Amino acid sequence: MKKIFPMIIAAVLSLSGCGTANISTAETSSSETSSAEVTEETTMREIDPDKPVVALTFDDGPNTVTTVQVLNKLEEYGVTASFFLVGTNITDETKDIVKRAYDMGCEIDSHSKTHSYMNQMTADEIKEEISYVDDRLMEIIGKPAPFFRPPYIAVNDTMYQNIDKPFICGFGCDDWDPKVTIDERTERTLEQVQDGAIILLHDSYNNFQTVAALDKIIPALQEQGYQFVTVTELFNVKGVEISGDDTNLYSLVQSSPEQ
Repeated sequence: MKKIFPMIIAAVLSLSGCGTANISTAETSSSETSSAEVTEETTMREIDPDKPVVALTFDDGPNTVTTVQVLNKLEEYGVTASFFLVGTNITDETKDIVKRAYDMGCEIDSHSKTHSYMNQMTADEIKEEISYVDDRLMEIIGKPAPFFRPPYIAVNDTMYQNIDKPFICGFGCDDWDPKVTIDERTERTLEQVQDGAIILLHDSYNNFQTVAALDKIIPALQEQGYQFVTVTELFNVKGVEISGDDTNLYSLVQSSPEQ
């Protein structure tokens, strides 16, 4: 069972993500990152530990419109991402889209079954939110989700005690709000990016402005030398253990400099 540290138990944070709140930065000795080879559990791609890395992540899919458009953009630019799925959106119509993302080298993670306030649920209800998504993923890709993003970034002790996955937040740009323009989504994202950052975006149904923003965000980061990685790859290249006992809420994953 996880030991709970009150300093990282948040109530309800901004829907834009918790990146600006700087909730958790993981640091490990750089001696642990001498090898940047990613484990076979993800992909066979090699990552240069001397170059910056960033993890694109997308919430609230899958669907047959926006998720497909996001995958098309990723293929166009030759980059990967991680998708945090809502279980009730995993249907007979979308399961092939999930498989496509996985076959492209993307990571499939969990955003709960119903996208509800899980900090108001019982332990059994929380477990059902997690097991439902994992069971569906086992059927489609043969493995459960390695990471979990809490809906509304609302967490409490009961969630940490009953969810055996690291919790992920990310640097958001309010792209769930249709009033936020393509340029604003781009600017807010690029302003927050740094080596080891997790970017929080949404592939929710008809979120076309985020799809369009990718045409600006991805080339800008590529020009700056960023390598696009999954969340698992980000943890691996930074030498941070992936543990179900972890009680952090990650927006930034970093290696500490050699002493």
